[in-house]
Amino acid sequence: MEKSEKVEQYYGEEHSFKEGIAKLRELVLKTGLEETYKWMFPTYTLEGKNVLSICKFKKHFGMWFFHGVFLKDENQVLENAQEGKTQAMRHWKFYSIDDIDETGVLGYMHEAIENQKNGRVLIPVKKKATKKPVSKLLKDALTKNASAGKAFEKLSLYNQNEYAEYIESAKQEKTKFSRLEKILPMIAEGKGLNDKYR
Repeated sequence: MEKSEKVEQYYGEEHSFKEGIAKLRELVLKTGLEETYKWMFPTYTLEGKNVLSICKFKKHFGMWFFHGVFLKDENQVLENAQEGKTQAMRHWKFYSIDDIDETGVLGYMHEAIENQKNGRVLIPVKKKATKKPVSKLLKDALTKNASAGKAFEKLSLYNQNEYAEYIESAKQEKTKFSRLEKILPMIAEGKGLNDKYR
C-alpha cells in the first residue's frame, strides 16, 4: 500500500476522534508541510525532515512535535511524549474537537516549521557503549581457538556484546555449549551474530 493510501485509510477509519484528527489535518495542510506516513501515523515534513505527526488513541488525539522541546509553549499545553525516553518530542493532547483553538494550533505549527528552517533540532546524545563481561566459558573457548580469539578482538563492541549476551542468556549449560559451538566459526570469520538479518 502506498503512503498516500495509508494516510487516507488512517483518516477514513471510523473512530471517536475522526472529526478531530480531520480538523488537525486541515490546519496542517494550510502550512505547506509535506504529508507522508511514518511509524503508523500521518507525518508532516519540511524538506524530508520530520516536523509533526497527527495521532489518535482510545482516550485522546493530538499532535507530536518532533522538536517540540524548542517551542515556547506559552499556553503550557505540551507534554514530554515519553518521559525518560524522549528528549525532544512533545505531545499536545486533545479530548474533543472543541479543544482545538485553530489560531493557537496554527501558531504552534508555524513556530515548529520556523524552528526546523532555522536548524533548531535536538541531536540525541548517544549513550557510550560499555563492554559487557565475557563469560569464562566464552573466554576459554576464544583462548583455545586462536583465530576466533583474534577475530573477536577485531569485532565492534556491539558485536562482542551480542555474542557475550547470547552465551550468558542461555539458562542451561548444554545450551551454552551448543551456542558456543555454533558461534565460534562465525566469530572466526569476523561475522556478527545477527549479520544475516541486517
